[in-house]
Amino acid sequence: MFENLSDRLERSFKLLKGQGRITEINVAETLKDVRRALLDADVNYKVAKQFTDTVKAKAMGQNVINAIKPGELMVKIVHDELALLMGGETAHVNLSGNPTVILMSGLQGSGKTTMSGKLAKKLKSQNSKRPLLVAADVYRPAAIEQLKVLGEQIDVPVYTEPGNNNPVEIAENAIRHAKVNHFDLVIVDTAGRLAIDEAMMKEIAAIKKAVKPQETLFVVDSMTGQDAVNTAKEFNQTLDFDGVVLTKLDGDTRGGAALSIRTVVDKPIKFVGTGEKLDALDYFHPARMADRILGMGDIVTLVEKAQQQFDEKQARELQRKIAKNQFDFNDFIAQIQQIKKMGNIKDLASMIPGVGKAIKDIDIDDNAFKGIEAIIQSMTAKERSNPDIINSSRRQRIARGSGTSIQEVNRLLKQFEQTRKMMKAASAFKANPAKMMRAMRGR
Repeated sequence: MFENLSDRLERSFKLLKGQGRITEINVAETLKDVRRALLDADVNYKVAKQFTDTVKAKAMGQNVINAIKPGELMVKIVHDELALLMGGETAHVNLSGNPTVILMSGLQGSGKTTMSGKLAKKLKSQNSKRPLLVAADVYRPAAIEQLKVLGEQIDVPVYTEPGNNNPVEIAENAIRHAKVNHFDLVIVDTAGRLAIDEAMMKEIAAIKKAVKPQETLFVVDSMTGQDAVNTAKEFNQTLDFDGVVLTKLDGDTRGGAALSIRTVVDKPIKFVGTGEKLDALDYFHPARMADRILGMGDIVTLVEKAQQQFDEKQARELQRKIAKNQFDFNDFIAQIQQIKKMGNIKDLASMIPGVGKAIKDIDIDDNAFKGIEAIIQSMTAKERSNPDIINSSRRQRIARGSGTSIQEVNRLLKQFEQTRKMMKAASAFKANPAKMMRAMRGR
């Protein structure tokens, strides 16, 4: 995401770097290039101009010209202003009310129904909510079926009223149903509509008035850029929504919607969709996004994603097995599954500072672990638990069974053994650093 903008901004800052003497003219040239970069990213013109004017005022005020490292200072100012442009603080969803009611709105094809499922899954797992999904799109039969499928995948019930074509009634009845059956979160999926369709806009306004949601969210495709911002503005005039959900942010190389929408509609971006999987939904953190735009990575989000998959009991058992040199292929494949749950491999790697730029032109397949998994699954239960028994004939059978070569099997076994040694060494160091160092020195 934001690849084009990141590259352009990097080139802009090079106008300052390497200059023997920094002048006001150099700063002005840099900011002129920054403005062009923002406009190329489909940022609203007024927003781009206001942004560079603010940065220039702050740069001059902080004596960038006289700074020891003016380029670095300028990057910091731009970073802070980018974060403010996108909202400054992280805006969390309002979960008050019993039940909490969240109303989903947006254009046709914006990804509202999928986003309703993602949001239910996220709030169920992270906030221990008991959600109920409501199928209030009475115009598109496929939407109801889609919501039912999503509900089954995430183990969340879906409220429907076959034959009822009144979305206001359906939403009201759903909330009564939720109260009786002790659901503490109701997510209402509504029909997609156009701002110019007056009847449809009146309808969703009526739904909002009837159910009095704690949150009204506007779902919009970030890849539509400036169109997304204009649509959000029109919807907000009628609906006065509480926040924005940007979908397909992982495919948005420009970033115009994310950078403009807060300023234009004065409503925060609350969630971003970062992939097709049902767990590919994150809170929007302006400061972290500014880090990523400027090539600084996002290690905090990476750690958070890892923690979400963290099982304390499982981790203690793993630590015990490592200490006793009992780490086996069952544990190895379990760790692979944990990594896969965290999301897109390339996107995860790009969160590590300095890595994003290095791998931008490298195609990292999400199926990168497929060969490894096939090899391990071709092992018998005894072989997975006791890797040391895998001799030459067993290796040949495993290669045939997994559709790989004997070389690939040998490579995996070697990598596994190296991993096991490193884990044991790390465990020993943690337990007794001094003893570990003596052992390494042969004492």
